[in-house]
Amino acid sequence: MEVFGLGFFGIAAIIVALYFLSSIKILAEYERGVIFRFGHLYPRAKGPGVILVLAPMDRLVRVSLRQEALEVPPQDIITRDNVTLKVNAVIFLRVIDPNKAVVEVSNYVYQTSQFAQTTLRSVLGEQELDELLAHREKINLRLQSILDQHTSPWGVKVTNVEVKQVDMPESMLRAMAKQAEAEREKRSKIIHAEGEFSAAQRLVDAAHLLATEPVSVQLRYLQTLTEIGVEKNTTVIFPVPVDFFSGLQKLLSKGDDKAAA
Repeated sequence: MEVFGLGFFGIAAIIVALYFLSSIKILAEYERGVIFRFGHLYPRAKGPGVILVLAPMDRLVRVSLRQEALEVPPQDIITRDNVTLKVNAVIFLRVIDPNKAVVEVSNYVYQTSQFAQTTLRSVLGEQELDELLAHREKINLRLQSILDQHTSPWGVKVTNVEVKQVDMPESMLRAMAKQAEAEREKRSKIIHAEGEFSAAQRLVDAAHLLATEPVSVQLRYLQTLTEIGVEKNTTVIFPVPVDFFSGLQKLLSKGDDKAAA
């Protein structure tokens, strides 16, 4: 009977030791353990490190605190200016309160995905195509704010939302290409016209300056003849204004008056 008793206590000790070892759980640095004791939520999540889960009284739910990337499937969007688009996005989220993420919602990733799809359609449907393409950062912030309001009661924080890709029909792409080409042609014509205006303004200023001294016009013509002569041309066609001869005539008449005096 003593041998049988020692054997019984030994087996009981082994069972207790095995139960104790099976109750030891190790949580990583990025994990937290949500404990339900007799079905009731333990006030604080446990971890990281070594914790004890006394089964069957306790039930452990592991929750990761790492940031997760959730891709929103492509959604068919009709913008405010009646353009059909296919848009997808990516959401970055992380768990802030593990207890709420387990108790308040059955699957926070799935719930966030569904909210993201409906929010993406409603928000982008209020925008025009040009606003969607030009102010994407503003739209991303608005999407993040709306989603964060939905997920904050679950203990989940939406850190960022990015509109990933915007697919447009081929007809719209051709129309936008024509518009961009017309804009570039418009800018080139404006720049050319501004250059012509500047050149004309400079010529007017030069004409006003030359008009103050008539002799300067003649000196300019003589300088031009000198530049043409350097090229060793056999034939030179050079227009001579009537004012040139009138200026020479005035000089000659002044010389005759001086000689007569």
